[in-house]
Amino acid sequence: MNIKELIKKGESETLEFKGSLHLKDEIGKAISSLSNSNGGRILVGVSDNGKIIGIDSGKNTIEELANYIKRHSDPQIFPSIILEEVNDKKIIVIEVLEGKDKPVFFKDRAYKRVGKTSQGISASEIRKLALEEKPKLTWDEGICEASLEDIDEEKVRWFLRKARAERNFDVGPETSVEEALQRLKLMKNEKLTNAAVLLFGKNPQKFFFLAETRCGRFKGTKPVKPFVDMKVFGGNIIDQIDKALSFVLDHTPMAVWLVPGQVEREEKYEYPPDAIREAIINAVCHRDYSLSSSVQIRMFDDRLEVWSCGPLPEPLTPEDLKKKHKSILRNPLIGKCFFLIKFIEEWGTGTNDMIKACLNWGLPEPEFELVAGDLVVTFWKSRLTEELMNKLGLNERQKRAINYLKEHNKITTKEYCKIFNVVKDTANRDLNGLLDKGLIERGGSGPKTYYTIATVRYRPIFKLKIRKILVTKGTWK
Repeated sequence: MNIKELIKKGESETLEFKGSLHLKDEIGKAISSLSNSNGGRILVGVSDNGKIIGIDSGKNTIEELANYIKRHSDPQIFPSIILEEVNDKKIIVIEVLEGKDKPVFFKDRAYKRVGKTSQGISASEIRKLALEEKPKLTWDEGICEASLEDIDEEKVRWFLRKARAERNFDVGPETSVEEALQRLKLMKNEKLTNAAVLLFGKNPQKFFFLAETRCGRFKGTKPVKPFVDMKVFGGNIIDQIDKALSFVLDHTPMAVWLVPGQVEREEKYEYPPDAIREAIINAVCHRDYSLSSSVQIRMFDDRLEVWSCGPLPEPLTPEDLKKKHKSILRNPLIGKCFFLIKFIEEWGTGTNDMIKACLNWGLPEPEFELVAGDLVVTFWKSRLTEELMNKLGLNERQKRAINYLKEHNKITTKEYCKIFNVVKDTANRDLNGLLDKGLIERGGSGPKTYYTIATVRYRPIFKLKIRKILVTKGTWK
């Protein structure tokens, strides 16, 4: 794009000049009018007569302008905004695409392009535009102002190899990048979609600066500084998932024990890795990328939280995730690609698998809830903490029995007698005490009777009132 040549052409139906960034409302009106017409460009730092004035830009100038436009437009507009230098002066170039969901409003008014000016649209014209509205595209189907040079060829080839191995995808790794993206429907009219850049971009944050995953390990049970550790993972969203899971596992202790008659020790993480991975994949795949927030993973002493961006796709509710439900893809292009590499299955079974994995791990069922408009999945460590066992008045044998069950899943009366060197009556009295408190449950019958930690579908309070910690999502710095 030759800015000088563009300026020489002068203002038109598709080009407007603005002399200063202080004219934010005028810029917003122009964006509304171009969106409701055929799109175009706005050059900020150029006077009406085409003189290059330049602007003073700070570190967050572009981000602040983008947020202002997004905050006051409806539906929200995400124009491409770049900083160019002409004659040693800085100019902002705003690229505006034709709106896919018309009419586009700015501060509750809709505008149209009439020659070189932006004029308000009448109520009758608004009704007409609404009737002529084209089918609405999902966000990931939108066009991104990136080029094939912004795509990581090696990542595309890795994906094609993986998709062939997992789903027998019929596009080979030797296929050209452009053809592969076309076959994956990640290009439209020879232009890249937002999904293509998120999946395979060398630097997706150049175009979507908050398309990242933020991970933090807090000390204690509240989201307060200082962090034990904090990482922000950018790059493509496939790599973000792997890096985020590695962060979680690096900060998740492992239980280790010796099995009688076995030389090698056994060990497992406090949380089931497959369930955590599923939660992270869901958060990245189904998040609302139009929101100015990041996927967050918060680790505490007693729980792990995975925050997505935005609520569930309608009509799903958090309660639906605990039972049979259909798969609804907010980002269908991303979802289809995740399916090809077996990140998701598209049957709506992922959350049920997470629940099953936690229960089989001896943990409470994960919680699904909306907090400040975002879906949050919370994994709780074993509810049977040392503190809780003390409050419930368990003796030392019972505490050790609970810890044994966390590692071995079940225990018999005979094993109880052997481990703690007690008679059968004492073992039965201890086990019945745990049964009465709802901590364990009985399985089998007769000589094959055994005991396991009670299945917990929701965090119990027993006869104690355990305060639930409420957190408010904030911005991490």
